[in-house]
Amino acid sequence: MSNGVGLWPVEFDITAYKVVFNNHLMVRSLWFTILLTVVFVGLTMGMTVMTAYPLARKDLKGRNIILLYIIFTMYFSGGMIPGYLNIKELGLLNSFWSLVLPGLISTYNMILMKTFFSSLPEELEESARIDGAGEFTILVRIILPLSKAMLATIALFYAVSRWNGFSDSVLYINDSRMYTLQLRLRQIVALNQSDEMINDTPEAKASLIPETVKAACLVFSMLPILVIYPWLQKYFVKGVMIGSVKG
Repeated sequence: MSNGVGLWPVEFDITAYKVVFNNHLMVRSLWFTILLTVVFVGLTMGMTVMTAYPLARKDLKGRNIILLYIIFTMYFSGGMIPGYLNIKELGLLNSFWSLVLPGLISTYNMILMKTFFSSLPEELEESARIDGAGEFTILVRIILPLSKAMLATIALFYAVSRWNGFSDSVLYINDSRMYTLQLRLRQIVALNQSDEMINDTPEAKASLIPETVKAACLVFSMLPILVIYPWLQKYFVKGVMIGSVKG
């Protein structure tokens, strides 16, 4: 903004990152969002598996009707206002679970997982039943170990969607202690609250401008996902391919 920097940076400076990492509100929102994402992914994966596995069974009575009922929600929803009134009537406003329960399962992710389960050879289940295995044993000891790529892919989908989500926080959360990182980032970038962070750090007043802090906050919010993604990348590519078409 001062026309002092061209294509090549003038000097290396981490003052903006010091401001961000020393801000207790940002750090608290970071740890809260990590906890929220871990709980959300664990519950959504459980719900998705428990829904997709029965629907992948051809001998499930009424399977097509149940599947049609679930797919209907992909095209029609109650909308934002009825959703808010529902959360309010359930007494979930300003609670941790208001950020978890409304998105407990994704129809799209469930269909991907169902398609993958359907592509597994039926002979695996038949041989397990001959050995005396029940449905739960088959799912836990045979189906899920063979589904690591798909599970990692769906888990990444859920984690990224929860990490980047902020609209539900805007609607349901008024307590600043439960502000997610993306909601805090929205306040800094869109509502120009970066000046407060600079004023809280005396040594930063002379060398920083709000745009520098905003950029540092953006990087701060992306770091956890950037750290996790390389470990799941190979499963992500494989899972999307094998779950997209039934073999």
